[in-house]
Amino acid sequence: MDQTYPIGMTVKPDVTPFFDKPSNTIAYVVKDPNSSACAVVDSVMDIDYAAGRITYDHADRMIAFIKENGLELEWLIETHVHADHLSAAPYIQQELGGKLGIGEKITVVQDTFGKVFNEGTEFQRDGSQFDRLFRDGDTYQIGTMTACAIYTPGHTPACMVHVCGNAAFVGDTLFMPDGGSARADFPGGDAGTLYDSIQKVLALPDDMRLFMCHDYGPNGRNIQWETTVAEEKAHNIHVGGGKTREEFVKFRTERDAQLDMPRLIIPSLQVNMRAGQLPPADEDGKTFLKVPVNGL
Repeated sequence: MDQTYPIGMTVKPDVTPFFDKPSNTIAYVVKDPNSSACAVVDSVMDIDYAAGRITYDHADRMIAFIKENGLELEWLIETHVHADHLSAAPYIQQELGGKLGIGEKITVVQDTFGKVFNEGTEFQRDGSQFDRLFRDGDTYQIGTMTACAIYTPGHTPACMVHVCGNAAFVGDTLFMPDGGSARADFPGGDAGTLYDSIQKVLALPDDMRLFMCHDYGPNGRNIQWETTVAEEKAHNIHVGGGKTREEFVKFRTERDAQLDMPRLIIPSLQVNMRAGQLPPADEDGKTFLKVPVNGL
């Protein structure tokens, strides 16, 4: 690792997953074991894209869990600007409070996709839609537990891994060992940079619990979301077993060229670069999402 991150890795937070089948996303409630404080990581807002209909069933499940267990929500964390699901952070925040945080390079993503979607000057590209912009190594408190944000670009320019005690929430930096790694061909992505970021994660202690943002059940296995650094180092099909940077870049570049765009990339980027808010309504109170023709 490039620096020593001040992480209380002996703390064992309680982690409760919430799987969203339509987007294969796993969101989490992360509880400080020594208080009622918790955080939500990578929440999901439901969308029927064909019908243009937004609902909140997945977020309501998380809200109900937090209320039923008497928890106090202190943070809503986005590991990155997701391209495959819409964030429900503002909806949850309205119900339960808490601060919304993302990596400081959100400004790069906002500038890039503000142009793609032809947003006007009223769309702020300074990250001001969020309550906290994390820099590499920044810490924050979830009750008595110290969490740390580690900058891990490559999939997107704004990706961060959040380490809470002995649990790390890796976003799309890594998948389960048999899933490999995320694509690196979105605007601002880079396969070599992603490899370097993955090495930061693999430099964490071997017994560090790693929690995935997505899982697709490769080869028909059941959905999984938790592994360890040791398992990834030994068995990850893209970076495990000592695979070199050159090998990874070659594979990742060739593989990405074969991939289709995520089904929800157009609505996801427009909403998530706004911290989960829908675009402003028009003078008639109607809200619309744009489709950039040949823009992605």
